[in-house]
Amino acid sequence: MRYDFTTDLAAFNPPRLVDQHLLVSLHGRQAEIDRFLGVLAGVTPIKQYRSPRNALRLLGARGLAKIAAANRSSTSTVTPLRYPYRVRILPTSGASPTNLSIGSVGRVDDRTFAGLFERYRGELRVHCYRMLGAFDETEDLVQEVFLRAWRGRNGFQGRSSIRAWLYRIATNACLDVLDGRARRVLPHHVGPPSDQGQPQSAIADVRWLQPFPDHLREPVAPRSDEPEAAVVAKETLELAFLAAIQHLPPRQRAAVILHDVLGWPARQTAQVLDGSVASVNSALQRARATLREHLPPGRADWAPSAPPTADERRVLHRYMSAVEQGDLAVVAELLARDVRTTMPPYPVWFAGREAVLRALSTSWDASSPGYVGAFRMLPTGANGQLAAAAYVRGPAQHSYAPFAIGVLQVEHGRITEITAFHEPAFFPAFLLPPRLTDELSPREPSQQP
Repeated sequence: MRYDFTTDLAAFNPPRLVDQHLLVSLHGRQAEIDRFLGVLAGVTPIKQYRSPRNALRLLGARGLAKIAAANRSSTSTVTPLRYPYRVRILPTSGASPTNLSIGSVGRVDDRTFAGLFERYRGELRVHCYRMLGAFDETEDLVQEVFLRAWRGRNGFQGRSSIRAWLYRIATNACLDVLDGRARRVLPHHVGPPSDQGQPQSAIADVRWLQPFPDHLREPVAPRSDEPEAAVVAKETLELAFLAAIQHLPPRQRAAVILHDVLGWPARQTAQVLDGSVASVNSALQRARATLREHLPPGRADWAPSAPPTADERRVLHRYMSAVEQGDLAVVAELLARDVRTTMPPYPVWFAGREAVLRALSTSWDASSPGYVGAFRMLPTGANGQLAAAAYVRGPAQHSYAPFAIGVLQVEHGRITEITAFHEPAFFPAFLLPPRLTDELSPREPSQQP
């Protein structure tokens, strides 16, 4: 039996795991839930997540809906799926999360509370990502925040907004995870630049900074009782900022994010961190001094960056075309003289246009032992910056496989930095196709930053 993936996905709300119960907000029987998860198990983009539950956990409802839209003509054979947890059908009755008063959080049923939490899931995901610097850990941590909030909902007294209460839980969960951990880094933090060719092996024991898909950065709609929401939609996720705050101890990092990035008053920041206003101000003073050492030149403080301009997007598309054509002359024209390129999880990096071009000349030369292959590129969005997904086809291959997601920094019409994340496992989270061919190589962006 076959089912249309789009139809089946639209019929259900993705489930959430709570205390080993799979919460499913729908009317239906066990067979219907098995059918839903079975359909997900057979869809190619979902297979890359190893299980439907993993896909639901990482992508959420919006991400899965976009995959469905990209696969409107696809069908999938339903296969039986076994999962080691129980399914619980939630009632459809109950208070509406939009009409819930602050003082009644502890009295709502499971489904209503889950609906309330969903209003904040997107921004909490961003907050946890900013604290951790790791996309692959963020959704697990947001789910932990949900569990902590759900278990502690009876203790919420309404002395702060629901958003502030959830941010406090999320911040403390992040601090627990970060306790004793090494910071996330990029290659230029761990060694000197290189002028050699393509690196041959990745380093797995280094905690690398990871990119964040723009489509998961959901806009925040401020409410009259939560004025701090107006600031959340403006905060930055730029890689340069993420790399800089990784140099801060976790509590200083939290203070900077809450106070300087989200714009929370020192008193409210102190409440979240269980400290005094004086301790928060002291932490901020020390953190700002550290950030000045690690932020890009000319950025003594931090402000949200503007969206990419039309001219900057033209630079991106010229760069993508040059890579596909293997045109080093055009690439040289687009690169700034002091450009820096990094390729985590590979430890080497290149400083300066000449070093970058020497490396590319080796990997793009079909007669060279270091030849990588032919490329196809797709624009995407990461960390609010210009980005391009690279697919490569080796000499004996007939299609293009995921290669890297490159995040670009463009200034004055030149590319000043490229951070190419050589991790194909990130491609599904960016809603990118699993492979490309010459016959079907889409030129429209999968999403815009």
